[in-house]
Amino acid sequence: MAIARDSAIFCRHIVAKSPSVDFKTRVFRVPISPTRLCFNVDKLKGNNRGRIGVRVGVEVGLKTAESVSVSSGLGLDVVTEGELREKGFSGLRKTKLVCTIGPACCSVEDLERLALGGMNVARLNMCHNTRERHRDVIRKIKRLNEEKGFCVSVMIDTEGSQCVVDHGDPSAVKAEEGSIWLFTSKETTEMKGEVSKDEGSGPFTVHANCEGFSEGIEVRDELVVDGGMASFEVIEKIGNTLRCKCTDPGLLLPRAKLSFWRDGRLVKKNNELPTLSIKDWFHIDFGISEGVDLIALSFVNDADAVKQLKNYLSSSTSRSIKVLAKIESLESLQKLEEIVEASDGIMVARGDLGVEIPLEHIPAAQEKIIEVCRQLNKPVIIASQLLESMVEYPTPTRAEVADVSEAVRQFADALMLSGESAIGSFGHKALSVLRTTSSRMEQWSREENQQNGLLQRQLGLSLADKIAEQICNCAVEMANKLGVEAIFVYTKQGHMASLLSRNRPCPPIIAFTNDASTRMALNLQWGVMPILVDLSDDVEANISRTIDLMKTRGMVKNGDAVLVVSDVIPSCETANVFQSIQVKTIV
Repeated sequence: MAIARDSAIFCRHIVAKSPSVDFKTRVFRVPISPTRLCFNVDKLKGNNRGRIGVRVGVEVGLKTAESVSVSSGLGLDVVTEGELREKGFSGLRKTKLVCTIGPACCSVEDLERLALGGMNVARLNMCHNTRERHRDVIRKIKRLNEEKGFCVSVMIDTEGSQCVVDHGDPSAVKAEEGSIWLFTSKETTEMKGEVSKDEGSGPFTVHANCEGFSEGIEVRDELVVDGGMASFEVIEKIGNTLRCKCTDPGLLLPRAKLSFWRDGRLVKKNNELPTLSIKDWFHIDFGISEGVDLIALSFVNDADAVKQLKNYLSSSTSRSIKVLAKIESLESLQKLEEIVEASDGIMVARGDLGVEIPLEHIPAAQEKIIEVCRQLNKPVIIASQLLESMVEYPTPTRAEVADVSEAVRQFADALMLSGESAIGSFGHKALSVLRTTSSRMEQWSREENQQNGLLQRQLGLSLADKIAEQICNCAVEMANKLGVEAIFVYTKQGHMASLLSRNRPCPPIIAFTNDASTRMALNLQWGVMPILVDLSDDVEANISRTIDLMKTRGMVKNGDAVLVVSDVIPSCETANVFQSIQVKTIV
């Protein structure tokens, strides 16, 4: 993030027009003395380039600038706008919701229902369906955004160089206990694309997409499908074909993933596959051409693949496409911090991760990943099996609701539906469960004062970035203590909005930006409601115009107190550049 050499720093005293402040009796009523603190940049940087001004003010009785016209637009998600009118700032949900789009929810009507239900990000799993179908969905979402006023970001999820099997059926196939199955990478002519479903008519045959998948596998090893959906014992090995008996019955989904276990331990394969396959690069080019906002990278074992993809994106498109790394292997956990640092965000793929580490280790791993992401200021999505029972049933188990609540309590940025929305019969109900559960848990957190204080790790290296961090840290502390309704941040690249989000403030963060890519990326940040609006170099004019627009649309009301920060830098630098933390009460 670029910040001018002079930025504002929080000050303990407040400049006020009134001798006392009373925000609906929720804070304090004490005399406030006017103060301005200035720091000599010579002492901080060893040059004569000016000084850093500290200007913190309360303005009661905000007036709209006469030169500002109400005719300019305000690009706010129609769902958030409606909630703001109905519930006010305190009623806004802060945990973001991601829905996987599949056959069960790919019509315009279904996509609109999901958007109205609170979907912030639509995920397209490139493992399934054709690019033509994905293109159709992307264009439907973009059309809904443009015509209906939604703000739904689009994320594609790469397949990765993983070993999957195809049983030739477009739907799931049931593996019965004691049934015999052949797993092979050789596509036998007689059996290709066919699955025998009549019990006793011969072995079921499925085909792996990679040669050598059975190398190093021994008789009596356990073959596990999709982390435990079904299990088999290897009873015979013939060349590259494994003859197996089903020991734990279950479903084999199309393109099911395999893992092998021996004596309770995962069998590591010698043939290391690249993170990005040739097919993945085709999908990435497809995503670039279709203007997606986010790319989730599967089976990331180190930071190199993330850096490679980010370099490719920066040289291939002028748009800002964020790269999320999926944590789903033991190797990724061992190199977690370097992967988080290299990425723009993280997805905790608990299903695949649960194949590689003991099940009882998953909760601790999830909490650690969330903590590291917050420390390094990267959004994190909790994914896989949140409401798995709702693939088939209209009501979740109470244990699933508790699991969702725990992820919200840990302050994950986002929750994700997979099969629940993509192939389930009750996707809209599942989304409603996520929305109501997360909203209730957030409300409880505020009522019980459970906001999680974070021992902040300093991220900035330059003076400007260090100042930006301190502004945001102190702004959140101030907003919480004053009990303001919202934090308004004016930002072009979104960095200051993300720093505010990192602190998990009680009030929601309303982020005004003039960059469409920044707006779509902020859709994944906890507590941030991004609004697309024209921004000028004049911070005061930006504040006056946006508040006036929100007042005319009924989204703010008289008496609302908001805290304001900005990282919008004037195009022409002056000797002294001041930014400020301000508190404004709207009249």
